[in-house]
Amino acid sequence: MKKLYILGIGVAALAMGACSDSWLEVESPTQTPSDEYFSTPEHVEESVIAAYDPLQWTDWACGEYAPYTLMGDIMADDFWVGGSDANDNANWHLMANYSATPLRVITSIWVEAFSGIKRCNDVLESIERGIEGASQTQLDSWTAQVKVLRAFYANWLWKFYGNVPYYERNLTYPYIAEQITADELYDHMVTDIEEALALNAFNFREPAETAGRVTTAMAYMLYAEIVMYQNDATRYATALRYMKEIIASSEYSLHPDYTEIFKVTGEWCQESIWEINYISENATRDWGAPMNAGGTVLPTLISPNNWPSGAEGHNTGWGFCPLRLETYERYAANDTRRDATCWNAGATGVEYNRRYQDFGLFLEKYAAQADGNAGQKASPELNYNNNWRIYRYSEALLNAAELLIATGGSQAEAKGYLNEVRSRAGLQTQLEPTLDNIIEERHLEFVGEGKRYWDLIRTGKAATVLVPDSYGYRTNSWTPNKKHLPIPQSEIDKAQGTLTQNPY
Repeated sequence: MKKLYILGIGVAALAMGACSDSWLEVESPTQTPSDEYFSTPEHVEESVIAAYDPLQWTDWACGEYAPYTLMGDIMADDFWVGGSDANDNANWHLMANYSATPLRVITSIWVEAFSGIKRCNDVLESIERGIEGASQTQLDSWTAQVKVLRAFYANWLWKFYGNVPYYERNLTYPYIAEQITADELYDHMVTDIEEALALNAFNFREPAETAGRVTTAMAYMLYAEIVMYQNDATRYATALRYMKEIIASSEYSLHPDYTEIFKVTGEWCQESIWEINYISENATRDWGAPMNAGGTVLPTLISPNNWPSGAEGHNTGWGFCPLRLETYERYAANDTRRDATCWNAGATGVEYNRRYQDFGLFLEKYAAQADGNAGQKASPELNYNNNWRIYRYSEALLNAAELLIATGGSQAEAKGYLNEVRSRAGLQTQLEPTLDNIIEERHLEFVGEGKRYWDLIRTGKAATVLVPDSYGYRTNSWTPNKKHLPIPQSEIDKAQGTLTQNPY
């Protein structure tokens, strides 16, 4: 059973973060000072749950659609931006063409990440003040969870913006933090994860009733992700050991049917290491309350526009992020991942409104299913029940294969991991575990899961792959100074001259 462990913003005692300057303040309707309220195990547990809350926000909150997985993907080579034209979600189009500006760039991920970091700091500061009646086991569990969550939120900032203000104790007036470099932020993230793991406070996998909380395996995957993106060879051996622990455990394995992974029946299957939970049943997310607990708008964003309700088992959407024809053609005809990834809506014969950059192909993994928002109580387009798959066992296998090659490990072992992923997809040809083969397998395995763009950057392939296309949609090439987006001008202005703009 899917469980939702993310509270809506309306929880009375947890008014600890929104989309304006007020997110820096803590108030409760009873006027109880926060340091008094968050002094019991019950209330600190509420605070921990609130620290998970911003995980849900990036699809739509703070006045902007910016699902963080797709914001990387639109800058890679699998999707167009779509919409009605190049002015529809114009910031996305500019980012996809590497021409964003401080005034035309996504801003909500910045705010949402810092909201998450602030909430994690709230928990740590409550623990520091002392929690009457809390056991050491509880204290360690809370500390470990929010340290990994803080690193996860910082990872958004690190990848998208790079050189950002950062703080591990909440700010006081005038709420200005020192800007640090991307390399310094990396050090903070690694330290948080290492300190959290040293507490031995996680389950390796959570039981079904608490699925969604941080686990040892999730922390291992986050560690490997950032270490590999940083190309930090000094930590490759540790990352490899973590991947091998996941592989050797009895907790995870490949789900035999790739086509089922992204269905409701595939949520938290044996392959799933970590997901961000969404639910449609009794969901109350609404246009006036985007941070209420409930579903996600992602399926609406990326499904065909004016699609007849229920036709071919799908609902209508807004036509953003259509797949490129080249993405579909990259798969072998017998690769089971092709149709599970690429919905060829244009070949169904169903009439719909073809919008900008629409070649008839859409991301089936998160497309709006006909019953996907059943039971919602507010805005149906905002409340689909699709959990976001963040880390899967197949990634642990491919990480291990890549890290074995990088550390001079067993070629045979790396080959086994690589081809285990291919075999599940119905491909019997055995590939050698070269970096190019592993990266291409990641490409096929994780379309639409927010991996491709970062893989191209970390492997040095971005400059040769991310170039102008033959359609005239992307006219600029990626260059190293595009690695980090411009810092939003609104944040530059708030910082009163203390932030240096990225060289975009």
